[in-house]
Amino acid sequence: MADDQEYRGAMGGMTAEHMTEFLAGAPLARLACLKPDGSPYVMPVWYQWDGESIWLVGRQRSVWCEYIKNDPRISVVIDGNTFEGDSDEGSLIPKVYFEGVAEIVEEPNVGGAWVKVAEDMSYRYLGPDGPTYLTSTLSQPRWLIKMTPSATKTWHGVGWARRYWVEDTGGPSYDEAHST
Repeated sequence: MADDQEYRGAMGGMTAEHMTEFLAGAPLARLACLKPDGSPYVMPVWYQWDGESIWLVGRQRSVWCEYIKNDPRISVVIDGNTFEGDSDEGSLIPKVYFEGVAEIVEEPNVGGAWVKVAEDMSYRYLGPDGPTYLTSTLSQPRWLIKMTPSATKTWHGVGWARRYWVEDTGGPSYDEAHST
């Protein structure tokens, strides 16, 4: 085993500060909800994290919004290959997982509270000209959905969490494989 494993970065769960810093970036979220037949539906979406809740804005005809209205249990995964934040905790393969019950804050409407959330997202995802993207679509109705997670899991770094490792399989131990 190589003693030099700096490529792994800091490994383990993120601090709340590191998670918030990562979520302030622009990775897409993957939203998982349930279709009426109980099968899963997963869709990449923009999101806004306010430090306690994740906010989603869906177009009136976005089927995932109807699925959430039918069954509000959702999961959201936000991850990336690297993260270039200010944290000293490492920046490799950050992952955040949320699960909880979504709340329909607004059903499709024009000019609701969703506009501010969508504007904030447009800056994060598209830069200074982001709101220009919204201008031509402001007359299109949208949903506003909020989920305050009941469970949150985070990870960063290149390596396995100890709970996944099976010892005594003929290979290196967890500590040997991860140079801990």
